[in-house]
Amino acid sequence: MGTRRYTAAIRTLGTAGEKYIRLLDSLNSQTIRPEAIIVYIAAGYGIPQGTPGNERYVHVRKGMVAQRALDYKEIDTEYILFLDDDLYLSPGAVEEFFDALDRTGADVVSPDVYHNSDRSFAGKAMMLLSGRMRPRRDDGVWGYKVMRNGGYSYNESPSKKIYFSQTNAGACFLCRKEDFLKIHFEDEGWVDEVPYAMGEDQTMYYKMYLNGLKIITLYNDSVVHLDASSSVSSGDKEKLRIYADFRFKTIFWHRFIYRQETNFLARSADIFCIGYYYLFSIAVSLCKMRFDILRLKIQGIRDGIRFLKHNNQTEFVRFSDAAESETI
Repeated sequence: MGTRRYTAAIRTLGTAGEKYIRLLDSLNSQTIRPEAIIVYIAAGYGIPQGTPGNERYVHVRKGMVAQRALDYKEIDTEYILFLDDDLYLSPGAVEEFFDALDRTGADVVSPDVYHNSDRSFAGKAMMLLSGRMRPRRDDGVWGYKVMRNGGYSYNESPSKKIYFSQTNAGACFLCRKEDFLKIHFEDEGWVDEVPYAMGEDQTMYYKMYLNGLKIITLYNDSVVHLDASSSVSSGDKEKLRIYADFRFKTIFWHRFIYRQETNFLARSADIFCIGYYYLFSIAVSLCKMRFDILRLKIQGIRDGIRFLKHNNQTEFVRFSDAAESETI
């Protein structure tokens, strides 16, 4: 068993209110308490009031990537517990994270905060048909996997606590500081270039995967997402989300899926999969006669292609398939 010294690093705007205070209280109640709690708050936002007071604040540039892709010079522990501001951790949560890393030899552990298996049948069917995400039967190895179209698949009925994954929710994860820094997440600032950032979690995790880090998903109830009403409801925000999603999908697919392939047939399969995703999504807008949404989708694709043309993309080290044969 290695060191279990860690620092909690929270990404916030300082507007989560009681949810944020509950997070801080839960950190102070851990069986393995953090050496420090450092809150990376967006510049221009005020320091929250009524907190326990043992946290330290650092103002940084606003952005889902910008507030996470930092050098963390303030942190001197081996591990960092990365957190969003609307979570509750049960008292033994962090201890479970370390136990899982020790047991599997993995580099990154993240709890399954958002339960995709809880979707309705209609919701699952629509996601499957569109190619955004699909459920998979339990194979005893994989939790979340990234698909050829840039979407992801998930284990519909996990039968144990720990699975390998290629992506996950970024609201909570634990890893070594040096492992996080070596993926150079700061190179993915393109995610923050739109008003409603999308896909930063998948980009981060899959980049970890491509760089050889072993990621595990912990299926338990040790971490609870408190912001149950966070789904977008405003019409304007929904349009921003749609545009950002198609821009993200275009860039992510080319940068992390297509360019990782060296085989002609594999690349052809990648093109077919992303093509199906685009055509299905456009057809849905046409059938609904939502030409405003159709224009947003096409604009997102165009802007993604424009970004790729005007930015010199760096190839990544390809991840070996060793984890395919591993058991937990």
